[in-house]
Amino acid sequence: MAIEYSANLDQKVDVAELCALVSRTILGTGLFEPGAVRVRAFRAEAYAIADRLPENGFIDMNFRIGKGRTAEEKKSAGEAIFAAVTDHLSPLFATPHFALSLEIREIDAELSWKKNAIHPRLRGK
Repeated sequence: MAIEYSANLDQKVDVAELCALVSRTILGTGLFEPGAVRVRAFRAEAYAIADRLPENGFIDMNFRIGKGRTAEEKKSAGEAIFAAVTDHLSPLFATPHFALSLEIREIDAELSWKKNAIHPRLRGK
């Protein structure tokens, strides 16, 4: 999961805790192996949001996943993640200056290369 956020949220959001929450929620779905879950955040220094008021902020979540889950499972995972983050960030929704988004994308296995030494350790092999 890649989380991009506007720099003006630094004083309003504990981004490390947000990453931990997203990780816990992803794992809580039971659909993803622990060794495959990576959540990281990227601060956007430059941005222009909506009517460009300086208090406008955003968090955009992009969740890339491998194939093998049904449409219902993907939807369920997305709903769980979005609900957890929405609840966590509820104070930001009390203002008319915040936007949150989540997109799930399936990775084309034929065009994706990976080598993961974490999987064997977590699988106990």
